Amino acid sequence: MENVQSITAEELHRKMNSGEDIVILDVRNETDYNDWKIEGKKVRSINIPYFNFMEEDEQVYAGLPKDTEIVVVCAKGGASDYVAEMLMEKGYKTWSLKGGMLAWSQFYVPTTVYLDEKLKIIQINRLAKGCLSYAVISEGKGMIIDPNKEIDVYIELAKQHQFKIEHVVDSHLHADHITGGPRLAAQVGATYYLSSEEAKGTNLKYEPLDRYDRIKVGDVHVEVLSIPTPGHTPGSTSFLIDNRFLMSGDTIFVGGLGRPDLGGKAKEWAEDLYHTVFYKLKDLPDDCLVLPAHYSDIQEINEHGVVGEVLGKIRANNDIMRNEDKALFTEQVASAASMEKPPNFEEIVAINRGELQVDEERAIELEIGPNRCAVHHHG
Repeated sequence: MENVQSITAEELHRKMNSGEDIVILDVRNETDYNDWKIEGKKVRSINIPYFNFMEEDEQVYAGLPKDTEIVVVCAKGGASDYVAEMLMEKGYKTWSLKGGMLAWSQFYVPTTVYLDEKLKIIQINRLAKGCLSYAVISEGKGMIIDPNKEIDVYIELAKQHQFKIEHVVDSHLHADHITGGPRLAAQVGATYYLSSEEAKGTNLKYEPLDRYDRIKVGDVHVEVLSIPTPGHTPGSTSFLIDNRFLMSGDTIFVGGLGRPDLGGKAKEWAEDLYHTVFYKLKDLPDDCLVLPAHYSDIQEINEHGVVGEVLGKIRANNDIMRNEDKALFTEQVASAASMEKPPNFEEIVAINRGELQVDEERAIELEIGPNRCAVHHHG
């Protein structure tokens, strides 16, 4: 196998971003591919399951371009090495993604959203899951919002941008990924915050967000909209900086609203969401930039590599946010909630509540797959 050129998740992402013409050949089975795959705005993706190559049917090569680089992807990197070598022997330009989808699921991309002399905001995008976390930095101090499991990403970021992590917050108890919040806070000596509504009945060591109107980060005040913004979960909290940036957790997305059905109370929580949208957030200006904790479509990443949209545009594009009829709104949100729950969400919630400990291998396994916390309400 020494002939096979392998490519890391980071190198693949760089290629995808540079506008190079590449084809991703995914050799997992069709169901896995349809459920979750590597996406990019300019990426061509082809699915030919591994066993088709085993049958040595020449037809299998018919749709593959000879003049374009092909990156072969499988679950963990073994099958893709094998297929990449077969293709190479037939004269194709091929790479094998090192570590496969497993490695892709652990890959994070930080992008600076905003920068002035007293404030820097960085969005950290975990591309494979559509999970977004944030670093709010001022005067060498920092707050991390909704950190994911790989806490080294944030520790590295703090080194690189020269700030000390003083505050770590979770906007809510996540159901689709394992939080890095408590571990990150413990490791760097920061305070970990969560709403007491979310932490109810757990042994988590936390500062209740609902006790704070604002948290000071260097020279910047982060307003805690602990007007708990329920709807997604009862204690969801958003964070507002300068009335200009709203870290909205899973309450408002670029393309929709949080799904209110994960607690089995779609109807009541949809009513809470109505209240959030039409009362709590109605005074925020249209030019306020909404920075959510998730996205569900690659098209939501703008040309600067950021997932975010001004509130005015979200309001304008989102029928449901203009629908002030409470009964209709509640009905629409409750019925739009997909019946497909995030995979393994009970176990993930139990880990995030501190009730279940799992080893690294199991943790990675539980998280694999797409995020399903967003509900689309495209008008």
